[in-house]
Amino acid sequence: MARKRTAPHGRRCGTMSAFYRLIERHPDYRRRLVALEGVVARRMRVAPPRRVGPITIPVVVHVVYRTAEENISVAQIRSQIRVLNRDYRATNPDRQKVPAVWKGLVGDPGVKFALATKNPQGKPTSGITRTKTQQSSFIDDDAVKSTATGGTNAWPRARYLNLWVCTLGDNLLGYAQFPGGPSRTDGVVILNTAFGTTGTVRKPFHLGRTATHEIGHWLNLHHIWGDGLHSCQDSDFVEDTPNQEGPNIGKPTFPHVTCNNGPNGDMFMNYMDYVDDASMFMFSQQQVIRMQTTLDGPRRQIGR
Repeated sequence: MARKRTAPHGRRCGTMSAFYRLIERHPDYRRRLVALEGVVARRMRVAPPRRVGPITIPVVVHVVYRTAEENISVAQIRSQIRVLNRDYRATNPDRQKVPAVWKGLVGDPGVKFALATKNPQGKPTSGITRTKTQQSSFIDDDAVKSTATGGTNAWPRARYLNLWVCTLGDNLLGYAQFPGGPSRTDGVVILNTAFGTTGTVRKPFHLGRTATHEIGHWLNLHHIWGDGLHSCQDSDFVEDTPNQEGPNIGKPTFPHVTCNNGPNGDMFMNYMDYVDDASMFMFSQQQVIRMQTTLDGPRRQIGR
């Protein structure tokens, strides 16, 4: 009898472990990110004018599967694109749940996503590739991003956002690569049961917010607590997100106070925390500035 697949126990993102591995191999990667932080800091001090109209990013979804269940449907893929297009335009209906004190901080990144219509050779495409693998699962070591290790190669990052969808081990929901890293591994990896809102998705990661979270990293957002040792001393480099001790999981209730951040406490409903999909529903205004600085800088070649 086939073993029933279950969701991971709590949100776990592999972005930082993948990042540390890459900067050991590519020392220039850290220097590029430090330079980008300088640009971001200057734009934070003087809020830039809003871009006229949204940018549309072409997406290629690489489905890497071993079993028929892992070969997710077109409907499931399209459901994920719909979620991204709501979350990255702040039109998601659940944004109304943002506590009143922070409603004025809800930001619209001004980003749309669309499955690619042309492949790298200029031929028509559905924006979906399918690769059968012998691997039972992958981790955050980028093996899924190469045909040589059971996955599939990236399409050119200057023209596409690469999303790999596969079975992940180590209780991972996904991971992303910050801007400025190696081109052959650039993109986002998502667990197939946490991708979209239909088909094989499993509660509580069944509303497509794992991709929202990981694409935030791809656009240079950090975890809201700052990725440190839960000491209240770390920062996500964003002033309008309250300092918090560490990740929140599950479904917290407002206010949840840590790091002397009362009376309002943690902005746990932010997409860059670790809460369940149903409990995250906003980016902040300054997070939007970080993302737009990335789209005007190291990712300026992508999108229209």
